[in-house]
Amino acid sequence: MKYVTTIFCLVFLTSCDLFQIQEKENKASEIVAIVNTEKLFKKDLKEALPQNINKNDSLVLVKSYIQDWAIKRLLLENAKNNSSLETVNQIDGLVKDYKESLLINSYKEQLVKQKLDTLISEEELKEYYLLNKENFKLNEELVKIRYLNIDNTINDKEEILSLFKSDDINDLEELEKQELSFKFHQFNDSVWTQLDNILLKLPFSKEKLLKKTKFIQKQDSIGLYLATIKDVLKRNSIAPLSYITPTLKQMILHKRKIELIREIEKIIVKDATQNNNFKIY
Repeated sequence: MKYVTTIFCLVFLTSCDLFQIQEKENKASEIVAIVNTEKLFKKDLKEALPQNINKNDSLVLVKSYIQDWAIKRLLLENAKNNSSLETVNQIDGLVKDYKESLLINSYKEQLVKQKLDTLISEEELKEYYLLNKENFKLNEELVKIRYLNIDNTINDKEEILSLFKSDDINDLEELEKQELSFKFHQFNDSVWTQLDNILLKLPFSKEKLLKKTKFIQKQDSIGLYLATIKDVLKRNSIAPLSYITPTLKQMILHKRKIELIREIEKIIVKDATQNNNFKIY
């Protein structure tokens, strides 16, 4: 019985050794490149390369990836061997600081997302604008304009001219019904528009468009251009509230965010002090 047990143990141990050798061989067969002690495996390639690519493209990408991987490993090894302890420690410190900053900023962003009030009333917008409007001077010219470009061959040209010149809301609505016949247009002259954008579409001079006018027109080989300039704001004028509302909202939200973060920091310090987790000696 003792003899049988000994044979069984030998067979079991031999099987274990064979299994371990086979496992090492299988792992080794998955290695595609080695640089010093660093190994690149097939699974690393599969994770790094895009799926559903043809064989030729795949071979090119694999060779390129292996080459880049090897260069990076070799450069890193050389950098380690040729860098002073002071340099390595300095880099480690920078990495530590960067990681801490990322974690802290991520935590702050989560808190801000949960607690920041993003609703801004019209009254708050107006108040912020009136207090700071001297800081909101225009870097470009703005116009309130209505314009239209029609083809020379269009039917009912005279009727369109008459409708365009009219200030009657019903006439403008009638004009909008025909908008598919126009090359381009803008009928809403209650909004401020950058003049530079208008100059890209209309063949009028900048000087002409910077003057309020009931109606101007120009015809060329392409078509007929019509425009009405309702109002003008020149460079360095105070920007109108309606034009900078999106910017004001961003500024108000940024101010709230800064104030919220400061309040959170105060609460954290206060709680840590009360719980004896923060002490100054």
